[in-house]
Amino acid sequence: MFYGVSPIRSVFRKKLNGSAYRRKDVKEKNSYREKLLTVFITFFKIGLFTFGGGYAMIPLIEYETVERHHWIESKDILDIFAIAEATPGVIAVNTATFVGYKVAGFWGSLLATLGVVIPSFTIISIIALFFQEFQSLEWVGYAFKGVRAGVIVLILGAVVKMGKKGEYTPLTALILILAFGLASFTDINVIYLLLGGAVTGLVYQVWLNRKQADEKNDAVKK
Repeated sequence: MFYGVSPIRSVFRKKLNGSAYRRKDVKEKNSYREKLLTVFITFFKIGLFTFGGGYAMIPLIEYETVERHHWIESKDILDIFAIAEATPGVIAVNTATFVGYKVAGFWGSLLATLGVVIPSFTIISIIALFFQEFQSLEWVGYAFKGVRAGVIVLILGAVVKMGKKGEYTPLTALILILAFGLASFTDINVIYLLLGGAVTGLVYQVWLNRKQADEKNDAVKK
């Protein structure tokens, strides 16, 4: 009579467990590859179908990353755009790199960046070969005028949509009004506006924390 698990059953169980682990590992690798492919295709599409520069990509980036794929929380997308604008480089490329890394790590950031850059690089390279013939076509100029008008509407729509999701206080409302006025009616660099808003918000929060701490201390003393 044998007690416990027989050697044959033990070996068989180990093989089953090893097979289950391998299947799980393969499944996770396939899922990661699918995620990488989705990231690349998403930002390739953003780069391919957006005209008018980096800011024109904001509505499509917001739709794809927040509403469609749910990679980014709606409350975080404004922070991502602010970081992308404040760091060196094009806002669309910076945003793609940031979102790609958040979704799928290093390879996600690399593929997202390549995806958003490849379409414009390819199209501009082709146009450069036939630039003289291309710029002389009147219908091309008319088409781009229409595209610019559409881009303005898309940007305004994205601003209104993201503005509704923002968290406002009297201070943030004041910063918004001042930044809008300076950006619209002066030639001030946008970076200064971002830095000014960041410093103002930081100083205000430090002051508010100290005030709350003092109030707690006064309450304890009483």
